[in-house]
Amino acid sequence: MSDLHARMAARVGDLTAVVVARCAAEAPFYGALPRATLQGEVARSIAAVHALLLRALRDGGGEPMGPGDLTRLIEWSARRAEERVPLEAVIAAYLIGAEVWWQTLTEVAEPGELAGAGGKLLACLHAALPAVVLAHQNAQEDLHSEDKRVRRALLGALLAGRPYEELAGVARVAVVGEYEVVAFAFESDPPSRLVQSSLDAFTGIPVLMDHVARIALLPGRSDVPGLVARLEKDVGQPVRAAAARSSVPAAISSAAQEAGRVLDLVRRLGRPPGCYRLDDVLLEHQLARPGDGLVRLAAKLDPLEEHPYLLETLCVFVERGLNRRQTALELCVHRNTLDYRLQRVSALTGLDVAVPAQARLIQAALVARDLAGPADHRGVTGWQGSAGAAESE
Repeated sequence: MSDLHARMAARVGDLTAVVVARCAAEAPFYGALPRATLQGEVARSIAAVHALLLRALRDGGGEPMGPGDLTRLIEWSARRAEERVPLEAVIAAYLIGAEVWWQTLTEVAEPGELAGAGGKLLACLHAALPAVVLAHQNAQEDLHSEDKRVRRALLGALLAGRPYEELAGVARVAVVGEYEVVAFAFESDPPSRLVQSSLDAFTGIPVLMDHVARIALLPGRSDVPGLVARLEKDVGQPVRAAAARSSVPAAISSAAQEAGRVLDLVRRLGRPPGCYRLDDVLLEHQLARPGDGLVRLAAKLDPLEEHPYLLETLCVFVERGLNRRQTALELCVHRNTLDYRLQRVSALTGLDVAVPAQARLIQAALVARDLAGPADHRGVTGWQGSAGAAESE
């Protein structure tokens, strides 16, 4: 194929220009590159591939590409990956180049030369593309691994209040403005990749998240309740989350501590899944401060320990905003039965729910009881079954 080789060699300069122009027109990545880059680095890479194709035409039989050729392709592919060129853009360039090469072959080849030349082109693609894809993917995995390491280090610095500027530069993350710091609790451990994908898809950007501590950094005033609802659907389980806003990056550490305290409090109180902020549990947060006061407050309801149905009634009554009608409906009891139970509570504890100040004390005592004792006092088993007998006490 020496004559065909000479004819194709004479067209290589034009071929390279055509491939560059089509890549810029048909592949968005290349279309966004500066003209100097297209005519420089991109054109040189395409010309190098053309040189390999020319050598295959010149050498005739045997392997279309030797080990040295594949080594050079692998090196170029790894370099493209390090330059953040998407794999789909690389493949598009190879296919555009192959199409332009074949069109030129049909113009310059004699009828008897075309089949052999086409076979050489296909053989070169068959040898090159798997090596290119594998090299690119391996390089991308190395980059992603390093990116993840740097991003974890950046998030760790922000959460701990340490200097973060250098890490932000390496991670190519602009740390500016407001953030929502969100701590998560799952019923079981969902795959980290699934959680990360859900957060990224909802926000539209890669989210900084520590998948061990289960805490994430969301830019701006993100819709945290909406994100939690989306995350519940994606992971297929209930999610509790606590959010705290940071007005500046320097306040991220304190916001993370606040979110952690709120989430811990929500879990201790047995609150339902959803998104919480400090204002949602402000009284409980204040009561949760350790000391004799919390224990003494919880002890106000100790006389009800042997009367679980009364304690259950009191919990529902407080949860329903001291509304007797709603409480009776939820407990499936008559209003007179409810009144009797509340009178028994008053007689045993010395606290009257009809007196506003004492009603507030009862509400605080219920919270203190949850915090000072077992996590869930409302699910006392067997109280309904024993209620009938207990009513006559």
